[in-house]
Amino acid sequence: MLYSAEIMNKEETRQTAFSLGADFFGVADMAPFRETRSIPPGLADRFPRAISLGVALSREIIEDLEDGPTPHYSRHYATANALLDQIAFRLSGHIQRNGGRAMPVPASQILDEKDWLGAISHKAVARMAGLGWQGKSLLLINPEVGPRIRLVTVLTDLDLPPDQPLPNRCGKCTACADACPAGAIKGTPFGGGYADRAEAWDAGRCTDLLINDFGKRPGVDPLICGICIKACPVGRKPKTRQPADR
Repeated sequence: MLYSAEIMNKEETRQTAFSLGADFFGVADMAPFRETRSIPPGLADRFPRAISLGVALSREIIEDLEDGPTPHYSRHYATANALLDQIAFRLSGHIQRNGGRAMPVPASQILDEKDWLGAISHKAVARMAGLGWQGKSLLLINPEVGPRIRLVTVLTDLDLPPDQPLPNRCGKCTACADACPAGAIKGTPFGGGYADRAEAWDAGRCTDLLINDFGKRPGVDPLICGICIKACPVGRKPKTRQPADR
């Protein structure tokens, strides 16, 4: 696999992403994704690295959720996706202007409506990039904010050292499964990973509720829920930050 020369190092790339508005940054090796379906096919063969970027969602907006998504949460969710697309777009442009190759993957875009899939899994890439672990809900669980995070990916040929995945820390917790209004989260222990996401999540139950109930509520667009995000105890209360060294 060919890489661009070291035209941008990892720290420079990280700081550029932060200056554009990202809260979280990690790099994933794309080799493990070569046998995973992508749209279009072969993305992992074309790009040896993936930059995973995240922005934190408002805890207060998510705490206001009761029996499903609110118009406030819906707009917040859409705004986060738009911001991430802007960050990925501008970071990709920066990489290209410096001689590298880059492809921004939209933050929230369903390309296969039958299987409910996008170009690649942002959550799986973020897990490989060390931004968190995938919980029993299949959402990325970040140590700082839990699942209250939205993600986007930039595929690139920059020779950036990849980060390492974090261990799964869900343990025996089933808060997301207990709270799921569709009964779609099965509470299956993660172990070493899921051979198929159906082991952990019933896509039919989830999408049926989104389409036939939540999607018909005034002011709620796109199809979202948020209940499992609110239920997760990880990151529900903000951690006290220590003052930066001076």
